[in-house]
Amino acid sequence: MSSDQQARARAAAITPGGGPPGPEELAPTDRLLALFDGHRLSPGQRRIAQYLLDHLTEAAFLSITELAERVGVSQPSVTRFAVSLGFSGYPALREVLQPIALSAVAGTPDSREQLRHNELQAAVDAEIENLENVRRLLTDTSQVLGIGRELARSTPLTVLGLRISVSLAEYFAYAARRIHPDVRVVTRGGSVAYDTLLQSRAAGGSWVLAFAMPRHAKETLAALRAARSTGLRVVLITDPTVGPLVDEADVVLTAGTGSRLVFDSYAAPGMLSAALLQAMADADPERTQARLEQYEQAADQHGFFL
Repeated sequence: MSSDQQARARAAAITPGGGPPGPEELAPTDRLLALFDGHRLSPGQRRIAQYLLDHLTEAAFLSITELAERVGVSQPSVTRFAVSLGFSGYPALREVLQPIALSAVAGTPDSREQLRHNELQAAVDAEIENLENVRRLLTDTSQVLGIGRELARSTPLTVLGLRISVSLAEYFAYAARRIHPDVRVVTRGGSVAYDTLLQSRAAGGSWVLAFAMPRHAKETLAALRAARSTGLRVVLITDPTVGPLVDEADVVLTAGTGSRLVFDSYAAPGMLSAALLQAMADADPERTQARLEQYEQAADQHGFFL
């Protein structure tokens, strides 16, 4: 388990813990001051700290963009502030701030049941925010529809997802096979990925749809570079973090991951995947209808479903 996940486990624990009283039983303001204690903060960082003290119950649930705008600093300044406190970045700091904020709302820091209940609700609220961002992305449907047409024309179509992104790739490929004649999945890196990508290009494929959710693996970067080296173009679905992966993609679509709990959740990337599948279906309605009917007939004939 990574250090960020360990912090999540402590902040969002569902199982009651034992042991002597800890910092969580301090007043919310004191707990927040304890985070800042012993760290030399720049004037800009002190402004961020003061804003958190003054608006804890709201600020703990703001995105990095929103917090930067409220305080009047840049997003990198917020990141540097979190790092100066010993966190890997702002998301890790926010995960520690949220239980403190929830205890302030509850008014009884030692009411563990209420705190756990609210923390799970906060995780759902965060996913709703991620879905709202996808909704805004789809305000202009022309980009997604255009990508759907390109993916529908690529025969074969290669779908890539390694490590934690395997499930998203498998879901997309499972559904895409019902409306596309040749869908190939890459879920292993190294030479296996390179061989599959090379074969897809040799067979006439033109596009790869890649999923890359955090933590981003080096083998995903290598696979994207391998895809580009074969002549394949890349559509990348990833989280909003800017990194080297986006430099290897022709098209980048971002969808936030839920990071409030020990393990991430993927409601927004899943919704974006469904939108791309719809765009592929809309690209050739007659072929889509024919293939879906063929699939249903085969399913009924062989009794696949109850």
